[in-house]
Amino acid sequence: MAAINRVMLSEAVHNNRFSAEFFDPQYVFKPSATSTWLPIGRILKKCEYGISISMNMEGDGYPIFRMNELENCFALRPEKFAAIPKFLFQQYKLNKDDVLFNRTNSFEFVGRTGIVKDQTDCTFASYLIRLVPDPNIVLPEYLTVYLNTPFGIGQIKRRAMRSINQANVSGAEVKKILIPIVAVAEQQKVANDLNYAFSAARKGEQIYKDAQNLLESELGLDKLKFNKPVGYTARFSTVGLSEAFNARRFDAQCFSPSAVFYESWLRQHNQCDPLNKLFEAKIKGRQQEETEKGITDYCSIKHISGHELTGAAKCLPSPDTPLATQNDLLLAITGATIGKIGIVKRYKQLAFSGDLLCLKISPEIDPHYLLVVLDHTIGQVQFNRWITGSTNGHLAPRDVGKVLVPRLRNSIETRIAGLVEESLRKRLESEKLLEQAKSRVEQLIEEIAEKQGGKP
Repeated sequence: MAAINRVMLSEAVHNNRFSAEFFDPQYVFKPSATSTWLPIGRILKKCEYGISISMNMEGDGYPIFRMNELENCFALRPEKFAAIPKFLFQQYKLNKDDVLFNRTNSFEFVGRTGIVKDQTDCTFASYLIRLVPDPNIVLPEYLTVYLNTPFGIGQIKRRAMRSINQANVSGAEVKKILIPIVAVAEQQKVANDLNYAFSAARKGEQIYKDAQNLLESELGLDKLKFNKPVGYTARFSTVGLSEAFNARRFDAQCFSPSAVFYESWLRQHNQCDPLNKLFEAKIKGRQQEETEKGITDYCSIKHISGHELTGAAKCLPSPDTPLATQNDLLLAITGATIGKIGIVKRYKQLAFSGDLLCLKISPEIDPHYLLVVLDHTIGQVQFNRWITGSTNGHLAPRDVGKVLVPRLRNSIETRIAGLVEESLRKRLESEKLLEQAKSRVEQLIEEIAEKQGGKP
């Protein structure tokens, strides 16, 4: 049955909003006169849009944050660059504890918020807003966590202007969002949780880099240099007709200099196993409809984050739906993220989409070691070699098994695997601290609500 909600015209005029979504009961909140809530605009020292400019992946200019790098309360490392003059960079240069707010995207992603902790040599794109609160009233960590709680997200969604496949929350609307003002000592507890979470996350990243560095030093990759040519030609005279027939490929990509270089080097300098000898089974996934009524965890490429599967949705699979289990590897085989790979750690079993291939690893190799190899350049260039298609690339399951995996002494492989496991534990520790910070803020909101005789 449809729900009907009546709103007084005077209230619509007062808010200058006439859309039904703005008055959705799940978002509407009116604080009592006795509670201390302020519009965010009242506690801000700065509310500033970023710069509008084309970006590049070649490292030309200054790193620039986009929505993609705002994840789980933090502004992560930017992947793109903006070629802007130094004076403009100085104007839009980020500072420690600046809060970045994503003002426009799909309704799902609008309002995504992250705090800058160590990426201060960067600027930010125009679809982000820099929020700088007055720390005497609201700590930046407290503001960040509040906007990432279910209640805070609801207040953001309420003010989103929706259109077809797009939503926008302007700076003016951000300033109208209410935030509960509590003692700075209480805010500091939230800030401590957030800062400890950041430290744990960065420690996990460093441990994973240690695993990569150990792999490179053992293989000699740290001393190996490959200068990628601007262009290249693959000829039968150099490739060899038999090799082309064995590969079942006659296109230049299959014989790119980087793929040929690394594979030849691996064969000459290291003991290697083809990947098809290191898994007991490879299983292609099946598309499922995500539903809140689902009984089985379900993931797609978007759920691969930080080298593992996180944030899975729910689905209602059929009895013959393939399932991944703990320590299986899930590999992206379709689209722009081919080669992206993650390990199943948080789920006993889960269904997976058709753009993923599940590798059930043989006992003769540790899946954590295999993960870091396949995630490394030496694995990724080999995956890229076997991609077919132009508009929407695809990696055939049969070709995945052709990838060469370097084998090291058991003690070294075990050590690398242990580092990867430790990095994943640090990531989980970080997420638990973030959830603790959000719980603190939610508890503060509930306490305020109880004092004013109701729930927000």
